[in-house]
Amino acid sequence: MSADAADNVALLLDQLSRGDQAAAGRLLPVIYDELRALAGSFLRAERPDHTLQPTALVHEVYLKLVGQSQLTWANRAHFVAVAASAMRRILADSARRHRAAKRGGGWHKITLDEAVAPAVGRDLDLVDLDEALARLASLDERKSRVVELRFFGGLTNSAVAEVLGVSRKTVADDWTVARLWLRRELAGRADA
Repeated sequence: MSADAADNVALLLDQLSRGDQAAAGRLLPVIYDELRALAGSFLRAERPDHTLQPTALVHEVYLKLVGQSQLTWANRAHFVAVAASAMRRILADSARRHRAAKRGGGWHKITLDEAVAPAVGRDLDLVDLDEALARLASLDERKSRVVELRFFGGLTNSAVAEVLGVSRKTVADDWTVARLWLRRELAGRADA
């Protein structure tokens, strides 16, 4: 995204945070391609018969985000990070409903990015990952957010540091510890 486009997004987010609902209509065309690419990457990891399409996921998340008047958007990275979190929750809830409907059969597994769990040579269920992240959040909210922003949001350490208001070194350290914690947690889940 160019500097001008990023500035435009920041301006629109500021207007939206101050209650200018017309800014929501101007924001979507500017950030749509980025959100659709993010939704596409989420959905590529989903089961083949998933009924939600990238466009529908973007619209569902976008409507939720711009409708929250209590949120103040720091910048584009913050907006995209929150959008990624919302997408993860929507898809995890969908996976839970699918799991309940199938009574545990026919689960579609997703491969956890090599950067998160290189030593775990198996597929992981999105619900298991979501539950592990919830447990991590109860122990250390920031580390859970770092994983969410890096893995699901596709943000760099610099962007995560900006969103969380910490240094890049802190993000790198949290990322390393969180990967190790998740690897152990998810490996233990596989043994259960």
